[in-house]
Amino acid sequence: MALTAIPVGFVAGLFGIGGGLITVPFLYFIFGSLEIDPQYVMHLAVGTSFAIIIPTSTVSVLTHHKFKAVDFDIVKNYGLFVVLGVIVGTIFAASLKTKSLVLFFSIMILFLGIYLLLLKEKEQNIIVKMKLHLKVILGFLVGFISAPMGIGGAVMNVPILKFFGYSINKAIGSAAAIGFLIALFGAIGFF
Repeated sequence: MALTAIPVGFVAGLFGIGGGLITVPFLYFIFGSLEIDPQYVMHLAVGTSFAIIIPTSTVSVLTHHKFKAVDFDIVKNYGLFVVLGVIVGTIFAASLKTKSLVLFFSIMILFLGIYLLLLKEKEQNIIVKMKLHLKVILGFLVGFISAPMGIGGAVMNVPILKFFGYSINKAIGSAAAIGFLIALFGAIGFF
């Protein structure tokens, strides 16, 4: 566990993320090697990942806040819909068997990878107000996808916030704050 925690911590610090994309596969194999009942291994990995993201995102938010890189307005009014997505996503994940949850995780990683490869940078950082219907749709989707994966959602929220004109620093800081909400409600749900 100590060997896997170091790369997770490094990546989390470097990119301002919770590390769930790396933590969940590590925990899945660690828990599997401990001969934990296979029907609970992935659920345990996801829930534990959320519990780990709570302190990492807290440190990230506090650090970014020092540099005025967290927009708490977007965290409040977009984060509400993310939390609703997390609640529904957690219920969805609880209904899945381990193999289905592993398949969901794997497919989402593939789609997120393709999405990030095709993502284009905007020329300028002009903040465009995110309309309510986009906050509802995007927030719910980010929360719903993050819950069964055990991630803080920064891999989706940073590009979304960049699209709406946030600087990379403010996008990462704000995504870390939203990631805290995802991890908190996800950990409670998986508990």
